[in-house]
Amino acid sequence: MSQAELQGKVALVTGASSGIGYAAAILLARAGANVAITYLHNQRGAEECAAEMKSCGVKTLMLQADFGETGQVAQTVKDVRDRLGPIDVLINNAGSLIKRARLLEITDKDWDAVIDLNLKSVFFCCQAVAREMMQRRSGVIVNVSSIAGRNGGGPGAMHYASAKAAVIALTKGLARELAAYNIRVNAVAPGVIDTPYHKNFSTPELIENFVKSIPLARMGTSEEVAQAILFLTTAASTYITGETIEINGGMMML
Repeated sequence: MSQAELQGKVALVTGASSGIGYAAAILLARAGANVAITYLHNQRGAEECAAEMKSCGVKTLMLQADFGETGQVAQTVKDVRDRLGPIDVLINNAGSLIKRARLLEITDKDWDAVIDLNLKSVFFCCQAVAREMMQRRSGVIVNVSSIAGRNGGGPGAMHYASAKAAVIALTKGLARELAAYNIRVNAVAPGVIDTPYHKNFSTPELIENFVKSIPLARMGTSEEVAQAILFLTTAASTYITGETIEINGGMMML
């Protein structure tokens, strides 16, 4: 891929202070895009990401936002538009399990928090960028789902898995509706990836058991997922829409 593949494009990557979002933002900047990133609590990580992107010679923007709050989604998109220009590439990466909880432990508040962050924010972020993409008849959206959306998730993750499964269905619905405007919508479904997610929510024993079920016998890296995200934003994937790329080392083969 040419380093200027996305030259002059404006990209928004949500949840980019660490892990997959961080890696995706860096690759987009290296490809020439001007990149806005969001973070919730990890300001230091976001600053490090922004500094690395700036070294690529592109414009960058760092915004604090809670994507569990619908109103902040629209405001974030407006801020990016006002400061960098209309968004050409949207990477919906913000999300979290928040906490593991079994069936009888999940409260209304738990359910709503996970659905709002992992599903509702994705829909409203897509809606916020779609109007201008439709007017320009161009745009790319990549939603980050999870292997949990395919297999129901690990222990205490069924609410998260439900949201991530819905992201896959939402991706297909968006792709169908927006294809007439030359807007492509795809998703990636990472498996067990070495990110802060598992440091926060998985015990070493749980991770060990996960890895035992992976044919490639290791966790994936954020960069490996980010490479697939980048592929879906470039001219190498112009006839792909409505698809979900499974990135799981063979843990699940569909």
